[in-house]
Amino acid sequence: MILKARSRGITVSTEISAARSNASKSDPKQFNLALEIGLLMLLSLIWGSSFTWIKVAIDAIPPLTMTSARVAIAALLLILIARLRRLSLPRERGVWAALFLQGLLQSALPFSLISWGEKHISSGLAGVLNATPPMFVLLIAIVTGYRGQRITGQNVLGVGLGLVGVLVTLGFQSLQDMHTAAPLAQAAVLGASLCYAVAPIWGQRFAALPAIVTAAGAMSCAAFMMVPAALVFERPWTLTPTPEAVAAVIVLAVLCTATAMVIYFRLVRTLGSLGTASGSYLRAGFAVALGIIFLGEGFDWSALAGMLLIVLGVIVVTVPFRRLRRKG
Repeated sequence: MILKARSRGITVSTEISAARSNASKSDPKQFNLALEIGLLMLLSLIWGSSFTWIKVAIDAIPPLTMTSARVAIAALLLILIARLRRLSLPRERGVWAALFLQGLLQSALPFSLISWGEKHISSGLAGVLNATPPMFVLLIAIVTGYRGQRITGQNVLGVGLGLVGVLVTLGFQSLQDMHTAAPLAQAAVLGASLCYAVAPIWGQRFAALPAIVTAAGAMSCAAFMMVPAALVFERPWTLTPTPEAVAAVIVLAVLCTATAMVIYFRLVRTLGSLGTASGSYLRAGFAVALGIIFLGEGFDWSALAGMLLIVLGVIVVTVPFRRLRRKG
């Protein structure tokens, strides 16, 4: 199956199963690894800060309203930028169907789950639990045989360490909170991580589209889903949000969504799904640090131990130690 999209009369296409752009594969000069790693770190910082901004806004703005405002503002901004760059959005129904699912997996569903989860747990803990997409990516590859990926003992060890880290974080943290909504909130954030794992796999089919076009299309679809939901279930016109909450949502929309999505879809094309997902452990570290610095959040030893295991697991999954040994 082929996806097609037009930009000023030029038709481009990419196979559904494409893992990354052909240009980045065939011409190493077009793929600057240092630049891509730098962008991955920047994306991790931006998305790590989103947990702090959500925590600032969530008491005044409910989850669906926050998510709908975030994706709607981002969509408008991205469409404007695409127009200024003289890029047209796709017209084919098949492309928009794929973008609809991308918007659901990458934004509408995980943003809502994380926003609701942070009503009951700290931003730092949410960031730790949201460090698990690389584990889910590899588990999906193991179960489905996605792209015929060869699974090594190192991969399995990394997944095991990461999952133990999640269990340590959840188990110790939840024992005293079983009578509250905290365990369900933690499960919601893990559900968002699963979405973030599937999203870059699905998003690789847009490799031939400019990143700004893919981001604008996906955010438009997310807004189409979320705005009606917020209007029906949360009646946002009855809210009286604080100036701080409004400012936090604007930052979430402009920086953590619009800007981040352009970087994200570039990295999906250059680093692939597992490489892009590997930035999650950096995101967790930033989320924890920013929560402690700006929100005064505490962090107990069990959560810290779980985070270290998750980070170690992601490193084991993503770093090709055998290849580095050969080069050495």
